[in-house]
Amino acid sequence: MDLNDHSPESPSRSQEKREAEALQKLGEQLISLPKKQLAMLPLPDRLREAVEQARRITSHGALKRQRQYLGRLMREIDPQPLRSKLDELRGADKAANARFHQNERWRDRLITEGDAAFAEFLAQHPQADHQHLRRLMRDAASDAAAGRPPRHARELFRYIQSLD
Repeated sequence: MDLNDHSPESPSRSQEKREAEALQKLGEQLISLPKKQLAMLPLPDRLREAVEQARRITSHGALKRQRQYLGRLMREIDPQPLRSKLDELRGADKAANARFHQNERWRDRLITEGDAAFAEFLAQHPQADHQHLRRLMRDAASDAAAGRPPRHARELFRYIQSLD
């Protein structure tokens, strides 16, 4: 038998190692998830317990062994639904981040540009309380001009977020 003769059904050793490393990285992503998001994932009990245990480990060597164990447990399940759910969670995080930054830009524009930004903001958010928004803008601008802490700018930001 020739050593270079591989059966077409079985993957190469290198391919098996790459797949094992990919599963281990998926396990590491599970460790880094917030508890709330981890609870939303459909995980077998043994895998969930192993992830929780890995979060409590502080020793580098022990954590490395726990990651390898997670990778081994991951081989027992179909990782595709888990990957798609993680991608969905990341997408939700990105969307929330984008909304947060958009609201920050609106706050800054309302403080610096005044009436022009006010009219544009009201066109996009017709449900906004005109008088309350204008008062928050005026107070935030006066805080900025006087060099005071941005208390009213924070209030303005919270109000903008409440409209989103």
